[in-house]
Amino acid sequence: MDRRDALKLSLLAGVGLAAGNAQAQAACATDGTPAQFTPKKPADANPLEREFEKYPKCPYCGMDRKEHHRARMLVQYSDDLTDGVCSIHCLGLSLGVNIDREPKMIWGPDYGSTAEPRPLVPVEKLTYLIGADLKHAMTKRSKHSFAAKEVAEQFKQKHGGEFGDFNEALKQSYLDMAADVAQIRKNREERRRRMMEQKQG
Repeated sequence: MDRRDALKLSLLAGVGLAAGNAQAQAACATDGTPAQFTPKKPADANPLEREFEKYPKCPYCGMDRKEHHRARMLVQYSDDLTDGVCSIHCLGLSLGVNIDREPKMIWGPDYGSTAEPRPLVPVEKLTYLIGADLKHAMTKRSKHSFAAKEVAEQFKQKHGGEFGDFNEALKQSYLDMAADVAQIRKNREERRRRMMEQKQG
């Protein structure tokens, strides 16, 4: 995978973020600019080692990464700062707000594996099945990744969908983001409403 292609795709996010130069960002780490989303964990040369201990929750949505191990991802930037996220949806957010960092390595899960948790594989070695009738974290239209094309073929025959590489899956995540964010907001508001009703009851 061309890491620069991933950065170019991140521009499709359309979230209205104006990334200033690195010096300007460094001067405003907590004032609401994209720099406030810089990965807060220390630089990590070996992010796969003790992954869930170091990156238990997605920093963008708060979801438990071990619980969602079939969809979770890791991105290691060129300065070794690493984001452990729950899904390709939240990976798109990380790439979008860390626009001045070039991804050095991105890993995705082998959904077709039977191991628990699913092993992580460099995304350039994965085949993505996009739009199958399989549940996925943070998005209505699933984008699951497979290490073996023949296993992906079996899932496609049973669940539908179309094949693509990582760049295509990331592009589709950006295209789905508006609808997905609207649905996530609706779901969370409904959850808050139910919690308030339980407290009042």
